[in-house]
Amino acid sequence: MIRRESPGDTAAIALVLEQAFGRLQEAILVDRLRGLEGNISLCALHDGEVIGYLFLSPVSVETQRPGARLAGLGPMGVLPGFQKKGFGSALMQEGLDACFTAGYDGVVVLGHPEYYTRFGFLPASKFGLMCPYEVPDPVFMAQELRKSGLDGCKGIVRYPDAFDAV
Repeated sequence: MIRRESPGDTAAIALVLEQAFGRLQEAILVDRLRGLEGNISLCALHDGEVIGYLFLSPVSVETQRPGARLAGLGPMGVLPGFQKKGFGSALMQEGLDACFTAGYDGVVVLGHPEYYTRFGFLPASKFGLMCPYEVPDPVFMAQELRKSGLDGCKGIVRYPDAFDAV
């Protein structure tokens, strides 16, 4: 089952992210981003327990078409014992659907190309989008959620300030 985060999920989400990434930074980041308008925060449940988590937050681009809305995906994690069992894929699909429903035109992600390309992500450079961090081109990806959704959006993607503080 996938559902929106609820107030009592904070500790379980922190545990999922710490175990999935082997560090606390992602949980700290989510804590700092929670209050931003436009976030999408989803939990994957197994037997009523949070075993996976996906977070999307609004991002902007240097040159952005008026009215364009973009989301940055991450962090996303699943407890190690539940990985490779479809929970991450279910979170991804639900997250992309939620972005579309919320009116987002596209999504960017910094991650493993072999994983995210399965969901339709392509190198962001193909859309004229650049990562604000020094990473290899293939690991910064984007996906249009609407036809021509990334048209008129070019340059460096700007994440919320909380990303720089972690």
